[in-house]
Amino acid sequence: MATQKTEQAGSGGAPVAPVGDLILQMRSISKEFPGVKALSDVTLEVRRGEVHAICGENGAGKSTLMKVLSGVYPYGTYTGDILLNGEEVRFKGIRDSEEAGVVIIHQELALVPRLSLAENIFLGNEQAAGGVVDWNLTRSQGAKLLKRVGLADNPDVTPLDIGVGKQQLVEIAKALSKKVDLLILDEPTAALNDEDSAHLLGLIREFRDQGITSIIISHKLNEIAAIADRVTVIRDGETIETLDFHGAQPVTEDRIIRGMVGRSLDHRFPEHHPQIGEEALRVEDWTVHHPIDTERVIVDHANINVRRGEIVGLAGLMGAGRTELAMSLFGRSWGSNISGRVFKEGQEITLRRVGDAIAAGIAYTTEDRKALGLNLIQTIRENVSASALGKVSNWWGVVRSGAEEVVAEKYRKEFRIKAPTVESLVGKLSGGNQQKVVLSKWVNADPDVLILDEPTRGIDVGAKYEIYGIINALADAGKAVIVISSELPELIGVCDRIYAMSQGRITGEVPREQATQEELMRYMTMEKAPAAAGVAVEGTNR
Repeated sequence: MATQKTEQAGSGGAPVAPVGDLILQMRSISKEFPGVKALSDVTLEVRRGEVHAICGENGAGKSTLMKVLSGVYPYGTYTGDILLNGEEVRFKGIRDSEEAGVVIIHQELALVPRLSLAENIFLGNEQAAGGVVDWNLTRSQGAKLLKRVGLADNPDVTPLDIGVGKQQLVEIAKALSKKVDLLILDEPTAALNDEDSAHLLGLIREFRDQGITSIIISHKLNEIAAIADRVTVIRDGETIETLDFHGAQPVTEDRIIRGMVGRSLDHRFPEHHPQIGEEALRVEDWTVHHPIDTERVIVDHANINVRRGEIVGLAGLMGAGRTELAMSLFGRSWGSNISGRVFKEGQEITLRRVGDAIAAGIAYTTEDRKALGLNLIQTIRENVSASALGKVSNWWGVVRSGAEEVVAEKYRKEFRIKAPTVESLVGKLSGGNQQKVVLSKWVNADPDVLILDEPTRGIDVGAKYEIYGIINALADAGKAVIVISSELPELIGVCDRIYAMSQGRITGEVPREQATQEELMRYMTMEKAPAAAGVAVEGTNR
């Protein structure tokens, strides 16, 4: 079989390479969990030296398929065959797959928080001689790998000292420290902004030139079109088709979406006609210093405002200070030496802790829903009620019987959370459904101002559309919404106004009708804020 030279028609119409040119074949792969069939007779073929994308909605089975391939789900826990370089392989664990040249970078970060970046990069692959770790070599090689992925950070700092986006790049550096023939990247750019995503895509092209084959799972269809040679679409645990970007028929984003969701999405963003009211929140001269390096200014005299019924965007490159601004406003949950003034409906308020922010009607959904936004080992019911236990408790502080269920069931139906009951564990839900639980949790607290940090990160196009609908509904209900996103088309498609940040400063303010990616990027890359920083650009004040 491994030497067969005939070609067949691919499911997407493009010819499949001869078997001898295939580095990977996965045949009739099926995988079941209790009560759920995650994969059903899935077939995947990857050509040597190509970048092969895998697309599908959240819960379609993409990550499960890659965990089967990499030995996370070992041989015997699934049915079907895996052939690597024409030979059948039966991986019992990740170490087996890595020895065969298959390395996976998971969507969930797997760095040890208290170890240095260099130690994380070589964890399990220590730079040692005679059983003794060579720390000088570990640091020097770690620094080289960090530089290769575009990080200038000291290899002795820990993941706690860097953001989520940089942590993803450390994961990639960790993978590159091993011998790689087939690199699997599960949502590698989900935590990155446009500039860093472009850098990573450039790295993947370099890997292809160096003979490394890559499989990339991504919901960013524009990135797939830019980097992939072919794309396999999976829906509901089944292979739908494989499309060739170099084939005779053009492969458009709309074509991929039809395969992913079983229907076309004529518009990526729901139509919305805002009804903007009075000012809900105003922030003046907000300055925040780094919590460890207290002399370092992270947010520098920022001025923003948002009105009821308005959706305001916050754009910026990694390190611009967007998340730090949001977290420091949310009860000073990040930063040191914080100064400035906050006004709620015209009245100055003091936010010394998270409880003060919640009491003032301000909610914040974190960019890292798994680590900071949810308790993954608790149910939907427990997560949804967590931010407003007083609403489901009696005056003794004891939760009323059945009260949590009623509230959680309301949001399960209203936000269309795909789970059989509110007793389902949140950790078992797809990313899109987890994000809906996060939104439910904070909407249940009935805030006046919602700050949504990367609300669609790692979510497929179908689930994104639903999240956008929820955001619009919140604005229509009179809420003031601030959206932080690394995807400029998303900000332009959803927001009524957009602030741009660079190096901790507000450098521009642009209304939706004037916003373009080029205009926003111009403000996002300014080294200094204009003289009227924080004041609306002419013609943008509402």
